[in-house]
Amino acid sequence: MTETKSKAAKIREFLFLNLGILLMAVGIYFFKAPNGFATGGVSGIAVILANVFPTFGQAFYMLIINMLLLGVGVIFLGKECTVLTFYCSITLSLENMLFELLLPLSAPLTAQPLLELVYAVLLTGIGSAIIFKCHASSGGTDIIALILKKHTDMNVGTALLCADLLIAATTFINFNGGEYISFAPTTGLFSLIGLFAKVFVVDDIIDSINLCKAFTIITTKPEEIDKYITEKMHRGATVYDARGAFTGDGRTVIMTVCRRSEAIKLRKTIKDIDPHAFMIITKTSEILGKGFRDNLN
Repeated sequence: MTETKSKAAKIREFLFLNLGILLMAVGIYFFKAPNGFATGGVSGIAVILANVFPTFGQAFYMLIINMLLLGVGVIFLGKECTVLTFYCSITLSLENMLFELLLPLSAPLTAQPLLELVYAVLLTGIGSAIIFKCHASSGGTDIIALILKKHTDMNVGTALLCADLLIAATTFINFNGGEYISFAPTTGLFSLIGLFAKVFVVDDIIDSINLCKAFTIITTKPEEIDKYITEKMHRGATVYDARGAFTGDGRTVIMTVCRRSEAIKLRKTIKDIDPHAFMIITKTSEILGKGFRDNLN
């Protein structure tokens, strides 16, 4: 049974990983690249290089840079993370190449750069967060962000900001075929706004994905509730005796945490077992221990 669940979890994570890659590819090809937005990452470098050296497309530059930075990942992040990152970076580059072949773009989709920036930030930000949640990265400067996160106290968003700020700043210069054209404040400002927005989106999405519920239950029927938590939900719980301040009557307090998807059913079950139970339910995205996160990385 455990092995079956493990296989199901791996399949689910693999599908989740590919969803993140697809969202990033759509955001990069249809919204970031046509507008010249470089909100960081290898895609941002590729957009700049494609403008400076238009002989090759941005998908080609993404592939080459990712290959170079993967070597750094092997040294600092370990084999498992690097293998997943290798898969993500190759798949992302290939999906962009496929879009270039099947749906070539010669101009932005709309005449509304702010609208396209919103979609570029949301799609790439959500995609990045999903990939980070799967303990991988899309390659490039995301590898640098993971290294910073692993070896410092930075969260993912701050690490991304440090890794990508210089890339976004280069979009203030407009190049065409390697020739300096002009100062481009509009594209540069859009790119900087996009970078800062992406930082918040990535952190918020990761917190949302990690969101769990912490229950503090005060009840007179602790045995039935404890049995449901441990035997049906397969979660641990902490149980201790307490006394009501006004009545002086004895009560039992049960503390437990569960995934957001389990919280609604637990709350209903508790009310079915003990209609007079008092519950305090709080949101948390930082739970360390068995069944949740085993470390700070």
